[in-house]
Amino acid sequence: MSTHDLFFRLSILALLGSLASCANTGSSRGQTQYLEAFDPSVVPHSALYNQDLVSYWDGDGMAGAPSIVIDLSDQKAYFYKGGSLAGVSALSTGDEKHATKTGNFKVIQKDQWHKSNLYGDFVDAYGQVVVANIDISKDKPPPGTRFEGSKMHHFMRFNGGTGMHEGFLPGYPASHGCVRMPGHMAAIFFNNVSQGTPVTVRP
Repeated sequence: MSTHDLFFRLSILALLGSLASCANTGSSRGQTQYLEAFDPSVVPHSALYNQDLVSYWDGDGMAGAPSIVIDLSDQKAYFYKGGSLAGVSALSTGDEKHATKTGNFKVIQKDQWHKSNLYGDFVDAYGQVVVANIDISKDKPPPGTRFEGSKMHHFMRFNGGTGMHEGFLPGYPASHGCVRMPGHMAAIFFNNVSQGTPVTVRP
């Protein structure tokens, strides 16, 4: 195997390890579920990169109450301050089987280092993955392992288990209900919202 081939394979493996999505559990406690986004054997070509050609932020120094409009049809989130557009983020929202619900909501929780309490990996004492992509409610940990929940940083919950957070963008709706954003945009949105910030999800 050539050095180029090895580098390409390692790059793809590293990328696949970061793929994840989440879902609205329907629980009154608002638990967040995460699932790995793709089976490595069936990864579509478009999943080999994070697609973000539209995100920007002009909101520094702008005044006014924040609000967010999530547009499912164009897979973008629009951030407003006092009614003026402050920034736009590319998205990947729920797929056909796990649609992101439309309606008017508010940010009800912020958690910068949010992790799933149901989906993730079994890891050893050194944090190395022993069994990946498990459901803690169904899978039993092998001896000497512990559960490590999938990470979704800068989580902004707005409807049950559904929220905006950092995640992988393949270029189309691919999550299990949540709203994935590029890492830098998730951080910006997170730092500019508070509990109670209006969130509108439109078709």
